[in-house]
Amino acid sequence: MGARDDDVVVAAARAGDESAFAALAERHRGELRVHCYRMLGSFDESEDLVQETLLRAWKNVRGFEGRSTFRAWLYRIATNACLDALDGQARRVLPHHLAEPSDPSVGSAPRTDIAWLQLYPDRLWEPAEPSEAGPDAAVVARETIELAFLAAIQHLPPRQRAVLILRDVLGWPAKQTAALLDGSVASVNSALQRARETLRHHLPERRMEWAPSTEPTEEERAVLRRYMDAVERADLAGVAELLAEEVRTTMPPYPMWFQGRDAVVGALAASWDAGAPGYVGRFRMVATRANRQPAVAAYVRGRDEPAHRAFAIGVLRIEDGLIAELTAFHDIGLFAAFDLPTELPAIHR
Repeated sequence: MGARDDDVVVAAARAGDESAFAALAERHRGELRVHCYRMLGSFDESEDLVQETLLRAWKNVRGFEGRSTFRAWLYRIATNACLDALDGQARRVLPHHLAEPSDPSVGSAPRTDIAWLQLYPDRLWEPAEPSEAGPDAAVVARETIELAFLAAIQHLPPRQRAVLILRDVLGWPAKQTAALLDGSVASVNSALQRARETLRHHLPERRMEWAPSTEPTEEERAVLRRYMDAVERADLAGVAELLAEEVRTTMPPYPMWFQGRDAVVGALAASWDAGAPGYVGRFRMVATRANRQPAVAAYVRGRDEPAHRAFAIGVLRIEDGLIAELTAFHDIGLFAAFDLPTELPAIHR
């Protein structure tokens, strides 16, 4: 769709043509959802905020005067909706933000009173075919939504978070960012400087410059395949070979987390021992994609159960051919967002 065609559709939307507005809004829904997710750290809330954004936009579309692009106007509405939602809200966290590493021999119940960071399914923001990509797909594809980055920007006050995302992630000029936030260029530049300084305390130095997101490498895919196979065979030694010495594992909404290969293997041993009280069951693993990182959906079948049921979706950070971090989200509701079933037929090994 060319610029002239865009102008015609925008004019029709401003005149009250609901189908024209829906066509415009749908072109930007995916990137707005990612924007809201990054602002909030919550997949569930990002869905709600996109709906809120489009509702606000439709109610006010007659007032859109064309001083910016329709896309920029939607981003303005979405950002302000997110800032409203963040007012007084606790930052979203992962278990290692709250306490020291846990003892593998001591279990802990889930915590529903904590605002946990959530993961994001890649399939919801990537066009099925390259030809289906909209005019802003290149910008969206360059965005990073790695969990480490999402966790780090949760430490920023909401307005600084918005400035950092608009300037450093989306690449908006200071003047355009200031206009969106009803501020001055000087205030935007100051907020960006403070945001970058905060990130330096929460990200490794080498991760301060965020490069374009890429598909997992063949090495990462190979590690993922080996990990899936070892888990399905309950092969502790095989899993141990794939773990970095200082690996970290977390399992929201369970507050405990483990640091180091020995601690992680110890925790797995307790849950994989069919004769132990804490036995979980046997696993089936399905590869998926989340936050532009290798990911896997885990299904478990306990004693005498007829099928493997949805258990968790894990996101892996792989460095130098080893798993450096594994975050397993025990949120069965997310399986639908990944277009995954909640049960798989039983397999016997």
